[in-house]
Amino acid sequence: MTPTPAPTLTWAELRDLKCAELEGAADGWGRSSNRADAARDRIEQQLLTGLRDTQEGEAAQAAVARLRQLGRNFQYVYTECGLLRTTLNSLAHEMRTQQRALKEALDDAAALKFTVGADGSVTYPAAGEALVDGAPLRGGTATSNGLPGLVPPSGLIAPNPNAAKARDIADRVAGAVRAAAEIDWRYAGILRRLKAEEGLKVPDATWRDAAGDAAAVRDAAGAYLKDAIPYDASPAERRDWWAGLTQEQREEYLAVYPDQIGNLDGIPALIRDAANRDNLRLLIGELEGRDDERSATRLAGLREIDRQLGAGTQPPMFLLGIGDEGNGRAIVSYGNPDTARNVAAYVPGLNTSLDEDFATNDLKRARDTAIGARYHDPSSAAIAWLGYDAPQAIDGLGSAAVALDWRATEGGKSLNEFTAGLSATNENSDPHLTAIGHSYGSRTVGAATQQGDGMPGVDDIVLVGSPGVGVDRAEDLGVGSDHVFVGSAENDVVTTVPSKREVVVGAALRPLAPFGVDAGDIADPGNDDLWFGKDPASQAFGAKRFRVDDGPGLVGPVGPSIAAHSQYFDPKRDAASASNIGLIVAGRSSKISSQEYR
Repeated sequence: MTPTPAPTLTWAELRDLKCAELEGAADGWGRSSNRADAARDRIEQQLLTGLRDTQEGEAAQAAVARLRQLGRNFQYVYTECGLLRTTLNSLAHEMRTQQRALKEALDDAAALKFTVGADGSVTYPAAGEALVDGAPLRGGTATSNGLPGLVPPSGLIAPNPNAAKARDIADRVAGAVRAAAEIDWRYAGILRRLKAEEGLKVPDATWRDAAGDAAAVRDAAGAYLKDAIPYDASPAERRDWWAGLTQEQREEYLAVYPDQIGNLDGIPALIRDAANRDNLRLLIGELEGRDDERSATRLAGLREIDRQLGAGTQPPMFLLGIGDEGNGRAIVSYGNPDTARNVAAYVPGLNTSLDEDFATNDLKRARDTAIGARYHDPSSAAIAWLGYDAPQAIDGLGSAAVALDWRATEGGKSLNEFTAGLSATNENSDPHLTAIGHSYGSRTVGAATQQGDGMPGVDDIVLVGSPGVGVDRAEDLGVGSDHVFVGSAENDVVTTVPSKREVVVGAALRPLAPFGVDAGDIADPGNDDLWFGKDPASQAFGAKRFRVDDGPGLVGPVGPSIAAHSQYFDPKRDAASASNIGLIVAGRSSKISSQEYR
């Protein structure tokens, strides 16, 4: 650790420092940042869109690639200039704090008629009475010894009462100067590193440097910005907090804390999208060059999301969350969830993590759902929500993680926070919100309904490929049994896993099978129990079962197959299921096609 150099600042220089000039410089960098952001937005929202819509061929593709590179360059300028602004503002903020401490000490000295020397020593007048003759005790000069509040013992001589006061003032002056010198040294190091490489290209390596720059500014400016972020507030309170900030404050938070603002439920979707797109580039920069398998897997997923964002989609993509914690975090909406009347949040299950498979297949499920819903009501959006650590069959816990509830319970807490945020920022008077749980994701949805007052804002629940949701009746999910919908393919092995009781009783009674003892009849008389409770597709559960395709058989051309578990959202492989899900999301559930209970 590099030691802080001895202070060269004097108290007079600290007193006369013009923090307003630092803030003026910060404003200039802020204007540069905003111009770069406006240029990037024009490239992405106007030039690229127009080029894709009107031109084809190799020349058009080359032009698109160059425009995307230019847009990323402007994004880099926006990020670095924003960091400079916040660094200067934070420097001014911390220096002004020390100026106030110095001013209070100088004011106290003036009130007591003490004199503060250029070196910080404090001269005080005679006062008090001697023990022998009662004469006033001589005045003197006090200097700071670096240990505030420590006054040497006086023996039998009564001390001049001004001595302790002078020592206190000297200590306070020295403390303010020492702290200001440390601040100056610390920020000088940050400002030195905030410089761009030469040239017009901004490769991943440069973004890696930018990620380090952002981390350095965050470390320095934590008290200036981060302490005010309302992490413990409700999503509605966070929405109001953001609305109450000045434009300059918002821009600083987006420049320094895109990861925090972009993943904060209750912040408007447009703001989260802008923050997360910047954080996506920083994350790619951080992972670039690492050679471990986890980083390579994560990097592939991030790059695929970045590719899709750059390519443009219909419905348009909004990046509502991105992060590197746990198995990775990614929340992608197709359609603006703040303006859409109908919004669906799709929760994936087993083996889902931030990788290329998620970025390709899970995002496609959300997009297919959005397209299906928008066919019935154009004011619809669908979200792929990877906001929790789904069980991984390869995470060292093997099948134990998927067999237990704790990941669903923790995920349910985060899911409720997210749906509360959707409700808080949606601009419609009565939005229609659907929670969709697939596979273990249905168990996560079930867990969310059992916490607090249930899932905030959720009107309908869709369960597909479910091994059970943790409750035995649809009415226990808190939205009414008429608003719980189930799709369960006959060849989907996940929807036929035995219950925990069947496993235990089956093992105990296996020796009696030759004698005609059926463990299944004893453990599950109605043959309608699954691992996490009653089969959602059973009559006993009481949900509305909608028609889905049976799916491919368990034995495919190249061996065992679980393909039936993955096609519920695909309009080509299971048109009936995809259509029914689209109707439910669009608020047209009365038109779904039904299927008999198991």
